[in-house]
Amino acid sequence: MTSLHAAAFPREVEIVVEIPRGTRNKYEYDEESHVFRLDRVLSSAVFYNFDYGFISGTRALDGDHTDALLVIDEPTFTGCRVWARPIGGLEMRDEKGFDFKVLCVAIADPHQAHIESLDQVRPHRLIEIENFFATYKLLESKETEIVGWRPVERALEVLAADRVAWEREVAAAVEAAEADEDGRC
Repeated sequence: MTSLHAAAFPREVEIVVEIPRGTRNKYEYDEESHVFRLDRVLSSAVFYNFDYGFISGTRALDGDHTDALLVIDEPTFTGCRVWARPIGGLEMRDEKGFDFKVLCVAIADPHQAHIESLDQVRPHRLIEIENFFATYKLLESKETEIVGWRPVERALEVLAADRVAWEREVAAAVEAAEADEDGRC
């Protein structure tokens, strides 16, 4: 991350949008190929009612980057990078186990930028998000369990831990590359 925002982590994060609001297409970033791929089209009659992506420079317990839900008035596009502020998180469980999705607001959206915590989000919007995650895999015979919304402090804890995991991964990769270089000489 190269910006004044990067120094503010985890209170300000960079989200890489994979899925813009309003679609049933589930896109995922392929880290090996550095491209976005269509993973699947949702089987249920639902659509993403928020922009969805991941937070740069993090590694969650499931091995992916930390999931991010972006509250923004207009959908962005796949690959868009957005500076955002975490305001809470949705704790869930799915077929892979623990799953935490950090809810953020776009700093550049004046309609959302004032929001600092979950209690400032329209309650029905939070219910819509829960309903989406409770139902979007039903026709795929996969179950999800919504544990509940967590305050911004919990989201910041998850982000801090996921940043440490990322930094360890990067350090290990650098060490392995250096060892590989030493072995060639």
